[in-house]
Amino acid sequence: MNGLRFFWLVAASVSCAAGAHAFSLDGEKTVSLVDQQGDLHPVADVVFSPEENGSTYEIEWRDDAFADHFLSMRPFKCLEGADKHWCRVPYPYEIRRMVSDDDLTDLEYDLLFVWKGSSEYGINLWNGVYYKLESQDGRLTGTLHEMDMDKLGVPPEAGNLRPIRGADLEEGYPESHWLPGLVIE
Repeated sequence: MNGLRFFWLVAASVSCAAGAHAFSLDGEKTVSLVDQQGDLHPVADVVFSPEENGSTYEIEWRDDAFADHFLSMRPFKCLEGADKHWCRVPYPYEIRRMVSDDDLTDLEYDLLFVWKGSSEYGINLWNGVYYKLESQDGRLTGTLHEMDMDKLGVPPEAGNLRPIRGADLEEGYPESHWLPGLVIE
């Protein structure tokens, strides 16, 4: 059995035994990337503050988890793996940073990455990583989707706060990636 599938199976069993509950969009949580073996790599903390129509949030990245890289003439913060590096891509346009139980899109935009081979000099934005979030067993889990981030090179029309469409995302193959999952708990 694939290590990642085993991890998710065990996690689901434990939370089901304890009684399933919804994720709370309130207070401080840890953002971790999940590797093939199911090991968690904490990369950020997020603080949710409830408001009338959902919660606002602030992310504080754990810079000590990342190494500094200068790739394709730009600075990046990257998690270094044996075969691949996972580099943060700050979303460059206006965002509300507001989420609700039904809409986690803003947070998804703030958790963009791009991967590169560990021995590659530059970075290719078509290797974009988008984690599609859902509430599951009292936490948020992110499923890896691939996207061409060159699309973000052109600013969206004024007022368009959601330029990434479902058609821009392709479900990724977890077996082919170092960090195929994301967990917020």
